[in-house]
Amino acid sequence: MAAPTDSAREFAVRVSDRGRPPVRDGDVGERVISLLFGTGIEEWRRGWRRTVGTVPDREAIVSASDHTRGAATATQVVPDRGLAYTVLGAPVDVDRILEAVTGHLADARGLEVTVIVDDIEPLLAEYGPETVSELLDGLRLRLDDCRSTVVIGCSFTERTAPSAASLFDPADDVERMDHALAPALDELRRNDPTTFGYVRRHWAEARAGIERCDRNYPQAKQVHAALSEPETTPRTLGTALSGLVTLGVVDTWSETVGPTRYDLTAYRPTRMWAVGATLAAADGSFDD
Repeated sequence: MAAPTDSAREFAVRVSDRGRPPVRDGDVGERVISLLFGTGIEEWRRGWRRTVGTVPDREAIVSASDHTRGAATATQVVPDRGLAYTVLGAPVDVDRILEAVTGHLADARGLEVTVIVDDIEPLLAEYGPETVSELLDGLRLRLDDCRSTVVIGCSFTERTAPSAASLFDPADDVERMDHALAPALDELRRNDPTTFGYVRRHWAEARAGIERCDRNYPQAKQVHAALSEPETTPRTLGTALSGLVTLGVVDTWSETVGPTRYDLTAYRPTRMWAVGATLAAADGSFDD
């Protein structure tokens, strides 16, 4: 049966700026619990066959949106389909969601459990990162004693990108990143492999330097001076910054005839986050 792969991450986040984050490929445990915010139950079940060819042997679904038809109900069981589902509807109540998940976990005691969140973006858009943090903390607590794999889908949209970037660390949390930046990174790798290499190795320091620098139009050495115990030199950081200019993360300031100055007033933090997440999740895809 296909679905999420095992991951060393506590929660493996899969991000897409094209909608429908890929959350079902890989191997699943003996029991799947699917938490739906952006998909109705019937559409979700059809999606298994469309994406991986078959449905899980045993799946419990918690529908926490108004995508599923009908009023909120108690948990329903369909034994011949290996399915149990709970329809909560909208508005979202985190306690009720966690209570429903806990109920399905009770039936999965002793089994390997795969928990899938179809897309956290609607929850982020409607209720903000604090509510999502509350939900994730609650899941973490309830799954603490389980043999579980947790995969969270997140659409990276204009309305929620800043919230997603504040919630998830691009290097530690994001397992997969499907973003339009990937072709631009690949083009930089082909056309200027040296600069690409510095961006790849030092994007995190470049991000930290940009966000800590208190100047609007600094030189690379001034961005570098904002770092504590850097691995880069001003020169190598400058090369990484030039790559980030090419990638549209930051601009240069044209009103100078001396060393390059960077226009930090044009800094795009969510694009910087996407660069880091794409590189961190690349898993060798940018290697020659």
